[in-house]
Amino acid sequence: MSTPIDSERLAISVRGAVQGVGFRPFVYRMARDLGLSGWVRNSSQGVDIEVEGPHDVLECFTLRLESELPPRAVVQSLEITVLDPIGLSDFEIRHSEGDDRPSVLMLPDIAPCEDCLREIADPTNRRHRYPFTNCTNCGPRFTVIEALPYDRVRTTMQGFTMCTACASEYDDPKDRRFHAQPNACPACGPMVELWDRFGEPLARGDEALRRAADLVRSGQILALKGMGGFQLIVDARNDAAVTCLRERKAREQKPFAVLFSDIAAVLLRCEVSEAEARLLVAPEAPIVLLRRRPGIDIAPSVAPDNPNLGVMLPSTPLHQILANDLGFPVVATSGNWTDEPICIEEREVVSRLGTIADAFLVHNRPIARHCDDSVVRVIRGREVMLRRARGYAPLPVECFSTPSYVPVPVGDVAPTVLAVGGHLKNTVALFVRNQAFMSQHIGDLDSPEAQGVFEHVVKDLLSLYGVTLSAVAHDLHPDYASTKWLKVNLKGIPRIGIQHHHAHLAACLAENQVADSVLGVTWDGSGFGPDGTVWGGEFLVGDVRRARRVAKLRTFRLPGGERAVREPRRSALGLLYEVAGPDIFDIHDGSAFARLSYLRPGSSVIRPACMESFSFSELSVLQRMLTQNLNSPLTSSAGRLFDAVAALLGLRQRSSFEGQAAMELEFAVEEAVSDEAYKVVIRQSRTLLIVDWEPMLRSMLFDLFEGIDRGRIASRFHEWLTLSIVEVARRVGVERVALTGGVFQNRVLTERTILALEQSGFRVFTHRLIPPNDGGISLGQAVVAAARLMAMQGGKGVFGRAG
Repeated sequence: MSTPIDSERLAISVRGAVQGVGFRPFVYRMARDLGLSGWVRNSSQGVDIEVEGPHDVLECFTLRLESELPPRAVVQSLEITVLDPIGLSDFEIRHSEGDDRPSVLMLPDIAPCEDCLREIADPTNRRHRYPFTNCTNCGPRFTVIEALPYDRVRTTMQGFTMCTACASEYDDPKDRRFHAQPNACPACGPMVELWDRFGEPLARGDEALRRAADLVRSGQILALKGMGGFQLIVDARNDAAVTCLRERKAREQKPFAVLFSDIAAVLLRCEVSEAEARLLVAPEAPIVLLRRRPGIDIAPSVAPDNPNLGVMLPSTPLHQILANDLGFPVVATSGNWTDEPICIEEREVVSRLGTIADAFLVHNRPIARHCDDSVVRVIRGREVMLRRARGYAPLPVECFSTPSYVPVPVGDVAPTVLAVGGHLKNTVALFVRNQAFMSQHIGDLDSPEAQGVFEHVVKDLLSLYGVTLSAVAHDLHPDYASTKWLKVNLKGIPRIGIQHHHAHLAACLAENQVADSVLGVTWDGSGFGPDGTVWGGEFLVGDVRRARRVAKLRTFRLPGGERAVREPRRSALGLLYEVAGPDIFDIHDGSAFARLSYLRPGSSVIRPACMESFSFSELSVLQRMLTQNLNSPLTSSAGRLFDAVAALLGLRQRSSFEGQAAMELEFAVEEAVSDEAYKVVIRQSRTLLIVDWEPMLRSMLFDLFEGIDRGRIASRFHEWLTLSIVEVARRVGVERVALTGGVFQNRVLTERTILALEQSGFRVFTHRLIPPNDGGISLGQAVVAAARLMAMQGGKGVFGRAG
C-alpha cells in the first residue's frame, strides 16, 4: 500500500489508570473519527498505541488523548516516539500484551454510575434489578482482578460466558460496555441466593432479594456478600436489633456505619456540607463522618454517646436494590467478629458468621481479595482519610514526581522496596519507580486470622507486580507481628528499620510531595522510641531520609503498660503521680489534690473521678507498680495525655475501642466555645525542648474543683495543645510544619492548629488521601527506605532538590 507523503506514524505509551476505564474504546473511537489507522492494546505497563496518518491530524489526536479522557482515567505519562510510516490500514483493538514486570495502575472498585442505576430501576430493561450491572464507567475492579493486564480471563468473571446480547455490547465500540470486563446480565452472569443460618438455600435471584429485605424489615440480621467481603445488615432504627448485633459480634460501643438509599435521606438526618455531599456521591462511595441532627430515627445503640454518624450511599447495585426495597437506613458493618478480618468466602461464612447472622445473601462471583469500606471525614473543608480501602486502594501515591524532586537512580535502577507497616491499622506498600502502591486496609494484627490476611496481601502485591525487592522496610518495634513475619519469610533480603514517627512524617511529606526539611508534629498513641521510652508526642525536624527529635511532651508513667491503652484512668493516675508522687494514693486525704490545683492545703476537694473508679486493692497494686517502677514505662504520648484528661474529667475510665476517650474529649469541646487556653510552658533540656503539661494540669484541676463546665475545660485543653505547637514551631524556627499521627484525626485540634500556625506565618501540611494514623505508616517506611538506599548508592540530591 502506498503511503501519503505527509504521513507519520507514532508509537505512544500511556501510563496511569488506563485499564478498566474504557480507555481503549475511547482511543479506538477517536482514531476512527479522525480517519487514522493503527492499533491500541493493553500492556503490563498501561496502554500501547500505534497510530498513522497526516501530521496535523496526529497532533490533534495526541492533544485530545490528554484532554478528553474517560471519566475514571488518569494519565501519568505519555511517551511518544516518531516512526517511519508503514501503511497501516484501519484501526483495531489488539489483544493485551504482558511481560514479567507489570506497572499498570490497578483501578479500585467504583460505585454504580447513573446510567447503570437507571437500567436497574427500569422495568423494561433486561438488567432491571440485576445486582451485578456494570459498565466501563463503574463496577468491580480491584476485588475481581487476579492478574495484570486487566482482561476478563484474568478476573473472577472468567467462569461466566457472556450471552449473545452481552457479547454484542462488549464488541461494539459505540457501546459504553465495549470491553467492559465484568459485563454480565441475568442470563449469563452471577446470581444471588438466600441461605438460612445453616447454609441451606431458601431462594434465588430476585426472590432472594425480596425475602432478604423482609428479613431485615422484621428485625433480623442479614450477612450480605458485597464487592469486597461480607457485611452485616440490620435495621438502623431498631434499637433491640442493633443491640443484638452488638452482643453477637462482640462489639461493645464502637460506632456502626449506616447505609442510606440516597442523599435526600441523609439530608433529613444529618448536617451535610458541600464537601461532605461531594464525598457521599463520589464514585469512591466512602463512609463519611457527619454531624447527626437531633431527634432522628436512628437507634441510640448505632453510635452510643456520639454526635456523629458514619454515613454511606450504596457502593454496588446490590446495595442500591436492597436499600430501595427497604426504604429506611440500615447498619452496614464489616462481616466479622470484632478484631478478625472480614469474611469473603461462602465456604467459611456459615462457620464464621453463623452465630451472628440469621440469614446469608450470597452470590457466585468469587472475590479475589478482601476490601473494606473506606472512611473519611472533612476537616477545614478538605477530606481526610481515616481508613483507605474500597474506592481508593490500590491506587499509588506519586512520590516527588515534579522535575526538581525526582530521585536520581544510580545505574538507571531505582530501588524497589516492600514496606510491611505497623501493628495497628496495618497496610503494606510497594515502592516502584517513584510510586508507592498501597494495599487496602488490613487492620490490627493481633489475631492469627489477621496475620494470615496480612501475609496474603503481601504475597498478592508482590505477585501482581512481579518485582525483585531491593529491601524490606519495617517498624523498629521488635514485637510487631509484621516485623516478626518478614524475619521468617523474607530471609536474604536486606531489612531497613524505620522509626515509627519518622515514618509518620515521611508519609505526610510524600503525600504532599515535599522534599525539603520540615518540622513534623508527630502525635499518636504510641511508637517504639530509640531511647527505650514510648514515644507519641514528638516534634521532629527532617525530611524523608533522616529526622531528629527536637521537642517532645513531658513524659509520665503508664502503670500496667499496654493495659493503660484500654483504661484511660491508668494514664490519669500516671500523670498525677508524676507531679504529686505517692500522696495521691491516700484515699482519706484530699490535700494532695488541693496542692495540685493551686488550692490551699487542707481545702475540701473531691478526688477526681479516675481515682474513685479504682478499688482499694487495685490502688494498692498500682501504687506498688509506680513507686517501684514495675511495668510502668515512660511515655511522651499525646494520645495517652488525651486519655488522661478524659479520665480526669470523668468522661471515660475504660475504653471499649481505641481512641474512644479522645473522641469523647473532642465531642465535649463541640458543646462549648472558648478562646481561653491554659498556660503554655516550654522548658529547655540539654538536647530537647520539653512541653511541660504540669501547669496545665494544675489549672485544669482547679477548674474542675471550681465546677467549671467540662466542655470549657476540654476546649481550654485543646487550645493549650494548639498554642504549645505554635510556640515550639517559633522556637525551632522551621517555616514548614507537617501535622501527622492519629491524634490529628481530631477535627477540633487540627482545625485550631492549622489556623494558629498559618496566622503565625507558618506553612502547614496535613494528610488528605493517606490516613494520618498508622494506616499511613507503610507509605512512610517505603519512601524512607528508598531514599536511604539511593543515598547509599551515591545519588546526590536524592529525594531532595536535584543538582
